[in-house]
Amino acid sequence: MEIKGIHHVSALTTDAPKNFEFYTKLLGLRLVKKTVNQDEPSMYHLFYADEKGNPGTDLTFFEIPMLARNYEGTNSISAVSLRVPNDEALAYWKQRFEELDIEHEPITQRAGRATLAFRDFEQQRLVLVSDEDNTGVAGGIPWDQSPVPAEHGIYALGPVKITVREAAPSVEVLVNVMGFRPKGNYPSQTPGQPDILVFETGEGGTGAEIHVEERADLPVERPGRGSVHHVAFRVETEEELREWIDRINEAGFQNSGYVDRFYFRSLYFREPNGILYELATDGPGFDADEDVRTLGESLALPPFLESHREEIEKLLKPLHTKN
Repeated sequence: MEIKGIHHVSALTTDAPKNFEFYTKLLGLRLVKKTVNQDEPSMYHLFYADEKGNPGTDLTFFEIPMLARNYEGTNSISAVSLRVPNDEALAYWKQRFEELDIEHEPITQRAGRATLAFRDFEQQRLVLVSDEDNTGVAGGIPWDQSPVPAEHGIYALGPVKITVREAAPSVEVLVNVMGFRPKGNYPSQTPGQPDILVFETGEGGTGAEIHVEERADLPVERPGRGSVHHVAFRVETEEELREWIDRINEAGFQNSGYVDRFYFRSLYFREPNGILYELATDGPGFDADEDVRTLGESLALPPFLESHREEIEKLLKPLHTKN
């Protein structure tokens, strides 16, 4: 029973159409599922990924139209990485960001890898990470209809950084409950702050790391547009997920219990610094209710919401996503 790596990351947006334009037209990801928040069907839930939404490639967004801006701070998922093939790809992206006037930082070394930090139109904190020397978890396959050349394309999620007031409780859960391994550390981007700690799981590498930043000098984050809601980790099978449910219960964490998301099965719980974690199975996958060739083009609803389709569609503003 071992967590394989990052499964998906879910963030918040106020503008689904603009979000769609940024992540598909600018970043070149594929919208593989246009659906709704299963707990609040009046809002969109959009999934961007590789060619068919392979586990470990999904960056998702809940749309909450009137959401206030994010006030950054601790007890948060403070950066999400996206993997590109090599250092040459980072040079391509730096030039692309400059041409399109996208806010970005210089190419910088983080955890021994070349990286390029940037922000979307709602100040979502994102980092492109080079897989030049990656020998761990394999990435996905870039979408062949992407506006970005395949040799430079984003094809998976990379390390996820959490920022916490006290690192020790978060580290305790990662290592002694979830089975992550300490991998090392690297300097903080903020002078005078502790090194950022690196933990890995499964086969390791860019697709299987959590980076823990301790920042006692910051207030607690007030989430809003541009913040991250949760990070999900990969579990091989439903049987393993049920074993994880037992383990999380034994560790004394309040949790959601077994949740059927139709495209995968899940468990949710909060670690000691309040960050929401999800454990999610690799299957059944996004082609459970759509042909791979037309993923994301129509509103997809899980079976338990299908009878409410008419009323749900009335609550959603049109989002034209024909590929």
